[in-house]
Amino acid sequence: MTAPSTSPGSPYGTLPPASPLPQRKPISLPRLAQLREAGEKITMLTSYDATFAAVADAAGVECLLVGDSLGMVCQGLPSTMGVTLDTMRHHTESVARGLYRVQGTAWLIADLPFGSYHESPEQALRSAAVLMQAGAHMVKLEGGGWTTDTVRFLVERGIPVCAHLGLTPQTVHALGGYRVQGRGDAAAQTLRAHALALQDAGAAMLVLEMVPAALSAQLSTELTRCATIGIGSGRGTAGQVLVLHDMLGVNLGKNPKFVRNFMDGAGSVKGALEAYVRAVKDGSFPDDALHAW
Repeated sequence: MTAPSTSPGSPYGTLPPASPLPQRKPISLPRLAQLREAGEKITMLTSYDATFAAVADAAGVECLLVGDSLGMVCQGLPSTMGVTLDTMRHHTESVARGLYRVQGTAWLIADLPFGSYHESPEQALRSAAVLMQAGAHMVKLEGGGWTTDTVRFLVERGIPVCAHLGLTPQTVHALGGYRVQGRGDAAAQTLRAHALALQDAGAAMLVLEMVPAALSAQLSTELTRCATIGIGSGRGTAGQVLVLHDMLGVNLGKNPKFVRNFMDGAGSVKGALEAYVRAVKDGSFPDDALHAW
């Protein structure tokens, strides 16, 4: 991993990195594509601070997502919609510093929060620039159809994009709550059309949240240039993501039924994260019996 600048104004500050760890190959877009093509599952977890970012990287988690879920798990908000771009910048900087201090290799994705990309592709570019300058390698946005032009606009300007379909928390009120999406032929065909359009626009990754397992598996086969990452969508995707606090069993509410508490029997947080990586890689997580939507 190339050490970022520590000049005045750098989000990384002037602290030197910790003692170097054995060199590991940094995760990159080509590396993620190689994993997908080889059939090796991609691991992703949310991360909101420097310490957990360093622990997750050491445990072998390939992708860290600075999710706007921080509004609920860190700020105590009722949804993600109160999260601001400045808050996302702050947490992205913190995670990036954590990776820098341990010479981490994880791929860092940051959510574009509600209202930061909805007006125009130009607004999305300004917002994405804030997060990329804070240390993100990729930005994530929610929704299909209207987002296609925005994804293309960002990708053409050198900003990698992760899309997000299915249950999109930023539009939870319009969806009628935290419900499974893509049920029925019409809904499935709409979701499929949006997914293919996002791939054609240049999205390199696609989070599928609470989508029927059979549909997620089908999309993961059809999308040949875009790695699908599932959450509550079965094991047929190219990878999996969970909210860190959920998989550690320390959230403020009831875990969704598809979440496993990896702290059980782990002995340590690092052990829990390593268990998560192993379970995703060997296919023992998730359990498709819990995704028969």
